[in-house]
Amino acid sequence: MQDTDVVILGAGAAGLMCALTAGRRGRRVVVLDHARQAGEKILISGGGRCNFTNRHCTPERFLSANPHFCRSALARYTPRDFIDMLARHRIAWHEKTLGQLFCDGSARQIVAMLLAECSAVGVDIRLQQRIGAVSRADRFRVETDAGAIDAASLVLATGGLSIPKLGASGLSHDLARRFGLTLTAIRPGLVPLLLGGTELARIAGLAGVSARVGASCDGIRFDEGMVVTHRGLSGPAILQISSFWRAGGAVQIDLLPESARGFLHARKRARPKAGLRGVLGEMLSQRLADAFLPPDAAGRPIGAMADRDLAALEMALHAWQVRPTGTEGYAKAEVTLGGIATTALSQRTMQANAVPGLFAIGEAVDVTGWLGGYNFQWAWASGFVAGEAA
Repeated sequence: MQDTDVVILGAGAAGLMCALTAGRRGRRVVVLDHARQAGEKILISGGGRCNFTNRHCTPERFLSANPHFCRSALARYTPRDFIDMLARHRIAWHEKTLGQLFCDGSARQIVAMLLAECSAVGVDIRLQQRIGAVSRADRFRVETDAGAIDAASLVLATGGLSIPKLGASGLSHDLARRFGLTLTAIRPGLVPLLLGGTELARIAGLAGVSARVGASCDGIRFDEGMVVTHRGLSGPAILQISSFWRAGGAVQIDLLPESARGFLHARKRARPKAGLRGVLGEMLSQRLADAFLPPDAAGRPIGAMADRDLAALEMALHAWQVRPTGTEGYAKAEVTLGGIATTALSQRTMQANAVPGLFAIGEAVDVTGWLGGYNFQWAWASGFVAGEAA
């Protein structure tokens, strides 16, 4: 049996940040993970370039039953702090749209940086470890296939259920319940939406067609890209709105977010002989425009269309309402919404209020960010504050 100060379950973004932070304080740290390599979710993120944070990481861009819970951690470890670490390791990066920051090179640079920081302070990272029983008397004990480890602090950092092909499991949630912590309802987040019936029939054959849209649900709207799939809709705008959608509800899609109301009437006055199909094809993918044209209107000049018919077509384009039949599930979800209830944790340290020495961080907790680097920033911030306290 080994004795140490801190055992961290999970060698992902949050777990590694927690480990290097605790290690800097002189704590003896052991990180356990069943994966073959550390930071597997980091490696596939951002198309392999890791969207490691976002300049606009305000608490308002995170979902939680307690929207104020994330404030403390986000204030104590900011995007600037992570950028400073990149500078020390000479990792080049660039900013894309909407404040998203990516590596110029590979996501592997991020993992290598975190592992180097851990190595510098003596963190013991053990991969391909099967975690067995976890118990607590005076100290925590974690049974592994390589023997038991006792520690004063135990950190739950195994994430949620998203992307099971990378080994995602409900271990952190299961252990939280075992120690008496409550969980909120969990569901897939940042996930493609499925359509059925006439809504799916309308987009049949359009898989791969994309457009910039405004997607709205529950009083919030995202103006970003949408991609038609064989089973429904995806792309950044759809992934974003999926986190706000609830089963049975509707999503409204503005296919022409940059066109003013009345644009078809204006075209009719300016170019009455122009074909309606061609007019729409100038503003949308022609294939997508064709899916919304009335059957008898495709070959007609816009001047021959009644004003009421143009108004109805414009409404259909500006306010296409779909009622998804579901989502693509955890297999395609980027995150897990919900998790360990924030009421069970200290917002300053991420420690369980009723179980001294037990911490929960990252995706396992009921804090979920928007698409675009927000969830990595939550991992860095929550891992940091737990590492400062464990």
